[in-house]
Amino acid sequence: MSSDSKTSPFAVANVRLFVWFRLFFNARFYYPVFTVLFLDFGLSIEQFALLNAVWAAAIVLLEVPSGALADTLGRRNLLVLAGALMVVEMALLCFVPRGDPDLLFAVFLVNRILSGAAEAAASGADEALAFDSLVEAGRSGGWGLVLERQLKVQSAGYIVAMSLGAAVYDPNLVGRVLAWAGLPLTVSAATTLRLPVYLTLAMAVLTLATAVRMREVKLAEDQCSGEAGEGCGRSAARAFALTGRCALWIVKSPVVLTIILAGLVFDGCIRMAVTLVSQYYRLIHVPDAAFGLLGSAMAAIGLFVPRLARHLVEKRPPRFNLILLATLTGAGLFGMALFVPILGIIPVAMLSIAMVMLRFFQSHYLNQQTPSAQRATVLSFRGLSLNLAYGLIGILYSVLVSMLRAGTDPGLSPDQAENVAFAASIGWFPWTFAVLTVGLIVIARKKLQGSPWPRQRG
Repeated sequence: MSSDSKTSPFAVANVRLFVWFRLFFNARFYYPVFTVLFLDFGLSIEQFALLNAVWAAAIVLLEVPSGALADTLGRRNLLVLAGALMVVEMALLCFVPRGDPDLLFAVFLVNRILSGAAEAAASGADEALAFDSLVEAGRSGGWGLVLERQLKVQSAGYIVAMSLGAAVYDPNLVGRVLAWAGLPLTVSAATTLRLPVYLTLAMAVLTLATAVRMREVKLAEDQCSGEAGEGCGRSAARAFALTGRCALWIVKSPVVLTIILAGLVFDGCIRMAVTLVSQYYRLIHVPDAAFGLLGSAMAAIGLFVPRLARHLVEKRPPRFNLILLATLTGAGLFGMALFVPILGIIPVAMLSIAMVMLRFFQSHYLNQQTPSAQRATVLSFRGLSLNLAYGLIGILYSVLVSMLRAGTDPGLSPDQAENVAFAASIGWFPWTFAVLTVGLIVIARKKLQGSPWPRQRG
């Protein structure tokens, strides 16, 4: 991750470590077998759903407080904590004995809480530390290049984790590889059950080691909340006070508020549509065996789109980028609603491109607009708002599908009724997005009236 140029942002050690931290922290080899892993351990589908709800609740409850703690107690300290929590959460799954349902559920419950806490601790703190390291070195203009590299590396890691994680979980495949290598070993499903978890534990150790190598960046005492003379403090009490001040600052900052609201509209619609993509693939006649290949192909988009996104923030004004993002998202959602056999993959690719662009744009513009001393807190508010919006959309979508299913022909089989209701529900996405986008435009025009920012380039 080094660079030959001393003026490169990657000459800053914290920036290089930030890219590695994101790679190791997000390389979860169990993701391609996530659901079946829990079930094969001996949990029920109801317990799986409950554990994921606990995980989401832990993130939501700890997201903003952890960002405020990062801004007051140190970003590096929160990243070290995130790495340590990841090590413990994965070690629990590596060594928990099977056979006792009560013990198993209790251990997985602790795992989900620790996992959510680790996500919250890392969220915002890593990005804030990297950006402020660039500011300290006088190279903040290189943030777009850093984001481009980080997203490419993370996408490559995701592809490897998805492919290798699914491969080592299959005892037949592992057995054939061992035989080809001339190793007289026999493996069972009980053996390969934990292989993706072992690999992720190795990533957790690397995550912790990377965080330990980072260096804290000293913040100017008069930057807190963007007000002169307002000390940041170094205590947990000041962290929660900072949370309130940041919330008020976001509401009073037209540009930042608009960026966060735009993220809510785009991220909520895109993420929910992409979440449902496996069922969508079946209805456009894509074979189940191709799902993994398509997942890797969509992840590969992250290898190419960041360069385009960096070009856009450097050469085009925010208004142009917003219109482009809205066009891509709207076209993708309308395309999915058509359910075109096989070619319906194209709208999903459009949404994947839009998602990568959205993450790049939000990070670039928020870091550009936010004072250093509250950067991690504001970025945590972004994460909190996105997760809350996604959860709300999920609830509303469940209600919608239930209503649509109740209105189907009584003569249909349960599977047919489910497919009809699902197809009808996808048809709601483009119109919902259109209404939300119009609302966003109205609010943005009112909030940004007289502001030069929409016409400025990144």
